[in-house]
Amino acid sequence: MSRWSDIKVFVSNKRFLKLVGWVVLTYALIIGTTMFYLDIYTNHGEQIEVPNLVGQRLDNVKNNLDELGLQYEILDSIYEPSKPEGTILDQDPNPTNLSQVFVKEGRIIRLRVSKKSRLVEMPSLVDKTQRFAESILENRGLKYRIQFRPTNEANGAVLEQLYKGRPVKEGARIPIGGVITLIVGQNDLGEPAEIPDLFGMTIFEAKDRLAAAGDFVYLPVCNDCSTYEDSLAARITSQSPEYLEGVLVPAGTTITVYATKNFSEAELENP
Repeated sequence: MSRWSDIKVFVSNKRFLKLVGWVVLTYALIIGTTMFYLDIYTNHGEQIEVPNLVGQRLDNVKNNLDELGLQYEILDSIYEPSKPEGTILDQDPNPTNLSQVFVKEGRIIRLRVSKKSRLVEMPSLVDKTQRFAESILENRGLKYRIQFRPTNEANGAVLEQLYKGRPVKEGARIPIGGVITLIVGQNDLGEPAEIPDLFGMTIFEAKDRLAAAGDFVYLPVCNDCSTYEDSLAARITSQSPEYLEGVLVPAGTTITVYATKNFSEAELENP
């Protein structure tokens, strides 16, 4: 009994009760402050509706998201030629009116947007013949220009491959329709001649004109010509190398012309 009496006396001691009171008060202050801080830090109770961004242009949504206190991040660009470039195709999270999900300020909306250019890998064409290199580029949907460089070796072979004036390595990703410049070696230059301006001519008129102008290799291209009659009617819209008055090129230069059967009279009058 004496032990319980001692405990009772100790617990009822004012100093003990005061200590317990301080502990309880300190604990309450800590818990209260922590809860208050968490409410502020986590924006407890705040709800922001996620807008529907699908179908909008990327450059139009930034201000709208800024006003809502939201941010965005581009997850991926998807080849979609039927839509303007930069059109939003998908978002995460989905809009609130579909998902019933609300977010808090600072939330990042992840977007997938459209792009109009599809990329292909650049092949290695160095040391390949000019004709072989041209066929490879055409098969990959790439255009090309030919420039010749005098050389004692590698006659007719590709010495360099350039994109936008700079060397491009094998495996580089190039947009379909990109123009590759092939530097081709040539050591039997022969008598240089001026390339005539072939714009607006038919494929066969251009062939005769080149035969009269010098020793050129003629390569006509008409992607929309499916019959012989189409080829007869097609007219040239561009050529490679381009016509430059007074500029001479080596004999044997390949002249590539691009023609279309839908050539308009307006183009003929205003090249």
